Amino acid sequence: MKLKTKLTLSLSAIAVVLLISSIISVMEYSRMSSYVSDMIADNINSINVARKLADVTNKYNLDILAVIGDDNVSAQPEYDADVFMSYCDSLRRSASGRDIVPLADAVEYSYSAYMLTSLELGEVLKSDFIDSRAWYFERLQPRFSRLRSDIDALSEEIYRELSMNSATFERGFYRSIIPGIVAVGVGLLLVVMLLFFLMFYYVNPIYSMLDGLTAYRTVGKKYTCSFEGDDQLSELNDGVKELANENLQLRKRVLNR
Repeated sequence: MKLKTKLTLSLSAIAVVLLISSIISVMEYSRMSSYVSDMIADNINSINVARKLADVTNKYNLDILAVIGDDNVSAQPEYDADVFMSYCDSLRRSASGRDIVPLADAVEYSYSAYMLTSLELGEVLKSDFIDSRAWYFERLQPRFSRLRSDIDALSEEIYRELSMNSATFERGFYRSIIPGIVAVGVGLLLVVMLLFFLMFYYVNPIYSMLDGLTAYRTVGKKYTCSFEGDDQLSELNDGVKELANENLQLRKRVLNR
């Protein structure tokens, strides 16, 4: 095997290992990042929707309380039920955890009970014998508290799932860089092996050749450097040995004349 071929194969092996591990790391990180990022985005969207649910129901409940507290107001506050239901449907579509959908259903059921009770407001305001404040605190407020409790439970579950997905993303990140770390370790090992290979098969033989040439040139000692190998460096050493021995024989013939 030629010298260039040996060096090329050695360096190519290091390059291939680093390239393959880099590709694996990038692919693993991209896959995990895309998957978990979508789930985190769904969680954030669900959190925003749950907050909107709480805001609209709280505003409606405060509007009812304002009507109850003002004897001169007889109009029932308006509430967009379609918007509320669209929020619940949005939660179901974006829910990535199996525990969120039942909680969203519980919110919808609590909302239905609350709205049915709130529709009694018109009759309560018209009635002369029904205490509107007692109706609000004894009938409507417990249903509103149940609705808010279900919304809070839903929000807590979404936050819990968001925390889990964030932890999954962190674990996926570290898992994706493992191939890179392994590649660096293998690359360093290959570099050390390549250094040993170069030192043992090329650098040390060259130093031996120089020592042999130095002894030949200074004291006329016979060039006897030899080492194992079948590449161009071995051929060069054989050529130097042959020339040195021929030159040494030529010197002896000249001296004997």
